Amino acid sequence: MKDTGTATRLGGTSDSSVVDFSAAKDAHNRPLRESAEIALRRYFSDLDGTPPTDLYAMVIAEVEKPLLRAVLEYTRGNQSRASEILGINRSTLRKKLRAHGLHH
Repeated sequence: MKDTGTATRLGGTSDSSVVDFSAAKDAHNRPLRESAEIALRRYFSDLDGTPPTDLYAMVIAEVEKPLLRAVLEYTRGNQSRASEILGINRSTLRKKLRAHGLHH
């Protein structure tokens, strides 16, 4: 079975009760930059010659929302602390939270 860094079904079965989490476990040992590079290489491969457009915006959109969620969870919703951790000011954080539908 090829290690894709995600949980995969064993034996190609549609039985959702049989899932191999070893690939997902291995991904936890991989630096974020390596996981991002693997995902981008897969993305380019899947394009099959079609030229990508707005790649920067797409990557930021894919990464920013889970980043904000994770930091807010880590800080238990403390936006002042979250903005310090992220290295952005609180107004920028609030703007990003609104843009991603994460404001409360």
